[in-house]
Amino acid sequence: MGALSPAHLIIILVIALLILGPGKLPETGAALGHAIREFRHAVDGKDDAVSPAAATDGPAQATASSGTGEPPAV
Repeated sequence: MGALSPAHLIIILVIALLILGPGKLPETGAALGHAIREFRHAVDGKDDAVSPAAATDGPAQATASSGTGEPPAV
């Protein structure tokens, strides 16, 4: 089994166009691209979102932890 050739890709696109229609095809492609991007970020371990605790506590609380698992002394 080899990789997909350009002829295979054209056949897949034609079938997708027939099933989804020209109006839904760009929307579906964008959703698929977004899903793949999220999957790659999850696999790589990259997280661009700030955790809710770090956003509400501020930088002083976020850097006060010593990394030992114990809460910081107040």
